[in-house]
Amino acid sequence: MPPASATLLVVGIVLLAINLRGPIVAVSPVLDAITADLRIGAGTAGLLTSLPVLCFGVATPLAAWLLARAGLERGVLIALAALLAGIVVRSVDGVPAALAGTLIIGIAITVGNVAVPVVIGRDLSHRAGAVLGTYTAALNVGSMLTLSLTVPIAAAVGWRAALVSWGVLVVAAALVWWGATRGRPRGGPAQAAADADPESDRHPVWWRRPVVWGLTAAFAGQAFAYYGVTAWLPLLLRDERGLSGSAAGLSSSVFQVAAVVGAFGVPALLRLWPPRPVLLVVCAGWSALPLGLLLAPQWWPLWCGLGGAAQGGGITVIFSMIVLRARSLAENRSMSALVQGGGYAVAAAGPTVIGTVHEATGGWTVPLLAVLGSIGLLTVAGALSARRPPATAGAGSSRSVTSGSPR
Repeated sequence: MPPASATLLVVGIVLLAINLRGPIVAVSPVLDAITADLRIGAGTAGLLTSLPVLCFGVATPLAAWLLARAGLERGVLIALAALLAGIVVRSVDGVPAALAGTLIIGIAITVGNVAVPVVIGRDLSHRAGAVLGTYTAALNVGSMLTLSLTVPIAAAVGWRAALVSWGVLVVAAALVWWGATRGRPRGGPAQAAADADPESDRHPVWWRRPVVWGLTAAFAGQAFAYYGVTAWLPLLLRDERGLSGSAAGLSSSVFQVAAVVGAFGVPALLRLWPPRPVLLVVCAGWSALPLGLLLAPQWWPLWCGLGGAAQGGGITVIFSMIVLRARSLAENRSMSALVQGGGYAVAAAGPTVIGTVHEATGGWTVPLLAVLGSIGLLTVAGALSARRPPATAGAGSSRSVTSGSPR
């Protein structure tokens, strides 16, 4: 791919990533206003944030099917159109519209989740680590934009218009994506030929490979910890440290913003080390969050920073291993779908499990141990999956995710 085209594609990926979390978390700052306006309880209101995460798991097969049928380029454009429609429908009056729009948003974002690692592995494999880091950082930037600006926009124009206003970013992403990908084959025989693995008969069926299930378990541990911590960290600090609501809310910002460090730091480490030691560094940083809050909670900004950097790095290193170990474009797409689908299906239960354990025990020790257990799953499954592949595993598995040269 020419340098100018590659640069435009990276910009398209960044704008796409900004829209893959922002429309979900935009609801959180105005949830009280939504609850009062729609006259719904806390459980129904919680669906506006948890339903998309559940879609990330259960809608992944649909996303993979769409991308296989329509092609990556057209499939992402369809998803962005659906995302814009969901954002508008969610703000139409009435609970059914709010839930229907949220469901559409979740399915649309699932397509983007699956597509991005495949596009990077296909078109940007020579700098996959750096682009994955940029993608992960953009996910968190999108979250911070909507968390920071939705409230002041809602104060001026109301929560419905505030949520719809983020559709501007969707339109921008669609325009750049179309400009970056026009002229490429769009499905059909050309796409099938691009997907083909000429040595496929020499390999076992992709879903029978232990690395596929290992990465699925690792991503489940990563995502469960992330969504569990994101949901309950402010309340934990308010209870344990006596912080005000605004100060406790600041902890979420520290946790999210610090992810940028991990998103860019992991690709740099992958240039120096193989994936396993990088993954262990990430897991050590992740473990510092629950252990630090248990043993020295007064240092919570430090633990939130370390945990935030680790969660940004965790996504990056897992996606890097998918790109590294996939033996063809079709296998990349299938692995990405299974790893994310299984991981997010588990992650959707994270906030509920952590909240239920907290309510049952009346404290935060056991919930933090549950988070530590999920990080342990990430550590074990990720370390096993990061073992050096056999030399005969195929070209995709011997490629460096950062430089494209043999490791």
